[in-house]
Amino acid sequence: MAEKRGTSTSKKGTGEERHGVPLTNLDQELFPGAGATKRNLVDYLDVMSSRMIPVLRDRPLSVIRVLPKHGRQTKPGDQDTFMQKNLPKYTPEWVPRTSIWADASHREVVYALGNDRRTLIWFGNQRAVEYHPGLTLAGSHHPTHLIMDLDPPDDHDSPITGFRLAVRAARLVRQVLADAGMTGAVKTSGSKGVHVFVPLAPETAPDDVAAAQRAVAARAERLDPELATTAFIREDRHGKVFLDATRAGGATVAAAYSPRIRPGVPVSFPVGWADLDDVAPGDFTLHTVPTLLGDRDPWAEALPSPQPLEKSLVEEGHTIPVARVQAMHEGKRRARAKREAEG
Repeated sequence: MAEKRGTSTSKKGTGEERHGVPLTNLDQELFPGAGATKRNLVDYLDVMSSRMIPVLRDRPLSVIRVLPKHGRQTKPGDQDTFMQKNLPKYTPEWVPRTSIWADASHREVVYALGNDRRTLIWFGNQRAVEYHPGLTLAGSHHPTHLIMDLDPPDDHDSPITGFRLAVRAARLVRQVLADAGMTGAVKTSGSKGVHVFVPLAPETAPDDVAAAQRAVAARAERLDPELATTAFIREDRHGKVFLDATRAGGATVAAAYSPRIRPGVPVSFPVGWADLDDVAPGDFTLHTVPTLLGDRDPWAEALPSPQPLEKSLVEEGHTIPVARVQAMHEGKRRARAKREAEG
């Protein structure tokens, strides 16, 4: 019996439970091409909880769930996925949570907090594969990190080629940060890109963080405009790596150690700067990561101490238009020009 959005998992159980959480349909494949079952996901979350909880703790948590379609599924993409923010009514009372007012929907959204192993196991049983924490702690409006998302173009025969380009762009970001007296840690996105995280001093103003991110992206683009671009509109990127500086405000980003809904179930994994050229996203999967880590937590080891934003980054960033707003106006301008040309 397939699971349905908005309802609890199938009543067809296994008779098993983990940390007091009843488990169902453990031997079903997560999705076509996953090469992993729900049991594998639950096992992963169980063994990795001590590393995942520190990056999720007290942050409003969005998850991406994958639910199989009825009938035969033959390839990746033959399933329903959706991002779940608001906790469903059937959520157990013991799942920690926080409420946030959503201006867009004019309602309170009740987010889970990934603060304990039991909660992660429950989400795993709900087929929550991806874990995307908020950029601020519950009850705060101050981002805890400056984040750069390096997104390679799609027009490459091999995802490895795109990843290599993202690595080169990440090194541009590292150089910009170093020139500003700052430093960050790097991880694979779990897809084809790379994330750079810079821990920030407490109470850093949200607008200043967003501005500094724009400045970092602009400076990295100037270092190698043939490789990297800040163009928000996809058709304007022309095969370059997108320096995504929009991970601010209410945005989320895949957590370190989060699985991703991709063939083979790759994992967002921390990598030392010196090792980036020697790895590929497929090296880190639901099956391989626990063995690779042993008792280590390389993300905790790699993250530098919180640091203040460099003044010139903030100043320059405040002169750069917000990418989404600029893209919206440009889209309207292009649509108007097209209508005039056709008329």
